[in-house]
Amino acid sequence: MLEYSAVVTPSRLQTFLAIVEHGSARAAAQRLSVTESAVSAALAALHRELGVPLFERHGRGLRLTDSGRVFAGYARRILGLIDEGVLAARQSGDPERGRVRLGAVTTAGEYLVPGLLAAFRTRYPQVDVTLDIGVRDRVSTLLADHQLDIVIGGRPRSGSGLSTRATRPNSLVVVAAPGRVPPLSKVTWLLREPGSGTRDTTLALLAALQLAPPTLALGSHGAVVASAALGLGVTLVSVDAVAGHLEQGQLQCVPVRGTPLARPWHAVTTATTTATARLFLDHITDRGSAGELAFRARRGG
Repeated sequence: MLEYSAVVTPSRLQTFLAIVEHGSARAAAQRLSVTESAVSAALAALHRELGVPLFERHGRGLRLTDSGRVFAGYARRILGLIDEGVLAARQSGDPERGRVRLGAVTTAGEYLVPGLLAAFRTRYPQVDVTLDIGVRDRVSTLLADHQLDIVIGGRPRSGSGLSTRATRPNSLVVVAAPGRVPPLSKVTWLLREPGSGTRDTTLALLAALQLAPPTLALGSHGAVVASAALGLGVTLVSVDAVAGHLEQGQLQCVPVRGTPLARPWHAVTTATTTATARLFLDHITDRGSAGELAFRARRGG
């Protein structure tokens, strides 16, 4: 069995990750409110302990080596597990005064989660809730690193170590501004940013239809929907996100072979959950408290 000294401490892992995030010892020191020499000393201690270089010089900053990239993944998970362990211990006796760290893909975060949170906060006003919204790849990584407790999004990728706890129906449809729509092979398809699950699904749909139309990638879900309403092109989007636009006549559904696509929302966790996270999962699967936003619990998965 390998033996370790006290060099690999949470504090030094945090210092290492601050350098990863900010690109230099000086920037990391400013972020952590410590001296640059303290950051350099912590990094030197890690290098000695691990026996491999974690960074290499890159211009005026530092760049991860292959060993550093591997170690960074473990460092994030270690620190995430420590935080999760502290939360789990504190919540075990009184989950209604605990904390739940939620994540959501952009569409769910903007259109679905606010309603769930409003009902949850009414029911459990003393629970501390944080919400991180981003593209699927980002929030899934935060969950896998134990920096989030629950993510509302699409189905987790196989082999990710994540588990679906509940699902809710969701459909994806193609929409455009009212009026005549050009042929699907010629009209511009509006895409989400890289890392978005909806973007990947759109590209898969185009491949299945054997279409290679012009595309335009935009930086956010809101920009995509607004651009479609202004007539810049068509886009594949969740019905939950455009229900109001459709009702008000700002958008129309475009019939496309293979759509609507059934893409249920998933409430996803790691293998273990804290008591307060379980409280949130129980809440969103309780139709009496979550109403029409309710999820259906998944047993054993």
